[in-house]
Amino acid sequence: MNRIRLSLLFVSVATIASSGATAGSYGSNLGGGFIEMLANGVAPTPRRNQLFEQQTQPAARQLAYAQEPGAVQRTIPPEFLRTEVDYPTKEKPGSVVIDTPSKYLYLVLGGGRAMRYGIGVGRPGFAWSGVKTVSRKAEWPDWTPPPEMLKRRPDLPRHMEGGPANPLGARALYLGSSLYRIHGTNEPWTIGQNVSSGCIRMMNEDVTDLYGRVGVGTRVVVM
Repeated sequence: MNRIRLSLLFVSVATIASSGATAGSYGSNLGGGFIEMLANGVAPTPRRNQLFEQQTQPAARQLAYAQEPGAVQRTIPPEFLRTEVDYPTKEKPGSVVIDTPSKYLYLVLGGGRAMRYGIGVGRPGFAWSGVKTVSRKAEWPDWTPPPEMLKRRPDLPRHMEGGPANPLGARALYLGSSLYRIHGTNEPWTIGQNVSSGCIRMMNEDVTDLYGRVGVGTRVVVM
């Protein structure tokens, strides 16, 4: 009788082992536990499938970085989009007038008309006024923060090559011998705000348009 039971036990173990060979890690985890149950009469504790966890955890981590549904996209108010407007002025055609309080830059066209661009201007304490001329033009300019800015912001890079990540954006018009520029930006949602250290920032497509319309020597009136 004992020989019959022993034979049945070996047959059962062989069957489970055979199933484990084709079922992968799941079957192999059952094998030892099944023998333990036959020998001790105690159901085995389920084992963690570490391979399965290793394969699924990275995907779970990626979901944690996914954008939340319904996230609000930062947009530019329509009143700051480029448009041609009526603009009576004594300034000659080709001149640039910067209306700091209204956050508009006007390129005088003549005949009482002007091209109007939305701009970002200096933060409180950094706004200024005066008359300058365009002394230099640059495409995708490099950026070297001046010592005064580095003193306020020591975390800034000492130099940055021109490109899409550069805060000066796609074009720059340098104003006289000052530190001020009319330039693009890699943060277009800041147009219409008091955000800069005195420079006039524009959307990249707008500063590119202005860059093509004005030359070195252009008169710039900042109000």
